[in-house]
Amino acid sequence: MAKGVIMPKAGMAMEEGIIIKWLKKEGDSVKVGEPLLVIETDKTSMEVEAEVSGVLLKIMKDEGEVVPVTEVIAYIGEAGEKVGTPEEAVKNSAKGKSTEEKISETMPETESYDVVVIGGGPAGYVAAIKAAQLGGKVALIEKDNVGGTCLNRGCIPTKTYLKNAEIIHNIKNANKRGIILENSTFIVDMHETVKVKNNVVKTLTSGIVSLLKSNGVKIYTGTGYIMKDKSVKVGEERLTARKIILAGGSKANKINIPGIESSLVLTSDDILDLKELPKELAIIGGGVIGVEMAMIFSAYGSKVTIIELMDRIVPGMDSEISKELTKSLTKLGVKIMTSQKLEKIEEKGDRLYLYLDGNQVVEAEKALLSIGRIPDIEGIGEIEFEMEKGKIKVNDKMETSVEGIYAPGDINGRMMLAHAAFNMGETAAINAMGGDTRADLRYVPSCIYTMPEVGSVGLTEEEAREKYDISIGKFPFAANGRALASGESAGFIKVIIDKKYGEILGVHIIGPGAAEIINEAAALMSAEITAYEAANIIHGHPTFSEAFMEACADSLGICVHLPKKDIV
Repeated sequence: MAKGVIMPKAGMAMEEGIIIKWLKKEGDSVKVGEPLLVIETDKTSMEVEAEVSGVLLKIMKDEGEVVPVTEVIAYIGEAGEKVGTPEEAVKNSAKGKSTEEKISETMPETESYDVVVIGGGPAGYVAAIKAAQLGGKVALIEKDNVGGTCLNRGCIPTKTYLKNAEIIHNIKNANKRGIILENSTFIVDMHETVKVKNNVVKTLTSGIVSLLKSNGVKIYTGTGYIMKDKSVKVGEERLTARKIILAGGSKANKINIPGIESSLVLTSDDILDLKELPKELAIIGGGVIGVEMAMIFSAYGSKVTIIELMDRIVPGMDSEISKELTKSLTKLGVKIMTSQKLEKIEEKGDRLYLYLDGNQVVEAEKALLSIGRIPDIEGIGEIEFEMEKGKIKVNDKMETSVEGIYAPGDINGRMMLAHAAFNMGETAAINAMGGDTRADLRYVPSCIYTMPEVGSVGLTEEEAREKYDISIGKFPFAANGRALASGESAGFIKVIIDKKYGEILGVHIIGPGAAEIINEAAALMSAEITAYEAANIIHGHPTFSEAFMEACADSLGICVHLPKKDIV
């Protein structure tokens, strides 16, 4: 009986193909392995070869037709042989193999691993290395460069730019310290600035690649998709694993308002590649990214305006931190507009006009959309997870609702910070390799690298008052010898404790070295060290960090270097 030629399934995601050209016509003799036709899939074009010898008896689908996979497109048999039904042809297709067997032959080759990690950001690459350290055969799939948003478009690039801003700040204030610069004017060469940033990023990404390779992790370049059978497809390859770690990270959030798609409206992912400094920059959103970018571009010479929907910038921080940071940014020339809703954006020539409620208009050369980030769930593929507001729901083990699949980092939305992702990635890897551990995210510090810096861990004053009878200690950097000597006396350290036991509930810092000092607070809180004990830890003098010890003492009413106060 005649054998059917079927539309091959040339890949896990392929559902149909287009017949581009028949290379043989009805009545032609064909041999095994000889090209019959050319088809096009969503990925590429390819030739379909004959799998039996004989005569091309009947062409069922014409050029240009879209045909579902496994459907009969032609018949091959002996000259004069009758053509059966399509069902019979499929059943008796090449070499008598079933449709299922035929499909499996056209699938990409399978490589098996103990753990496949999708995403090479902070959660992903750490998970891959940890799983390999625990003896696993590990693959890592990354569609861009390892390091994720943090290394390539976030934490590291912005800190490189912020260092330049710090240098500019020091140049401007040198004369206040008796250093007279005859010509203190400066120009920011954005081409060179971008080059420096790229070199830093390249150095770190290369280092991560080396770490992965040294641990025997196989790196695949492309977008990984989880298929229904829990295999992972990347390009035309298919990987199988005992466990999967989905660490897709996050992407810039957008708002649906008229004009938001203008090429003059940038995201946090692309603003750091600008080769020309905008004369005016409107920043939509006064969160962490927004205020850091405001600090950078204001120092570089742009006129910066922050537009914030809430009643204060960095609304997730303690309110006193927000107030102090507002003072600092305003002093540097940044205009801050709070409680403002953006209605629409108009592009007129090379200018942008941002219309706010209340008939206010902000004019700028460029705008930065900085309203946070959302999970990148592209790698989910064909799997249905339990979701929560667009985030993959996980437990403290980083397990998803689907057995054998873990989702650490930004993709679960628990805490979108690189250092939190490191911990979640390790947790996922340990559990994937048979361990039993949980991520404790109670004492994860948050940092803002402005001038002055901000560091925060634990409960805000508002949150603490709802649950505890609290006492607050505060030590100003204006009373700290190192800060005064350095000319960095703005800001304070605020410690919130539970009166009953002296438990440290929250620490909030704005001032020099805040991003470093906050780690001491986080470490002590994790170790359940009370304010009584912290107030007696001997610190080096003069140091910025001794202000933390003083603030702990102040929360107890025993600070030596502040006027006596009554604990209410």
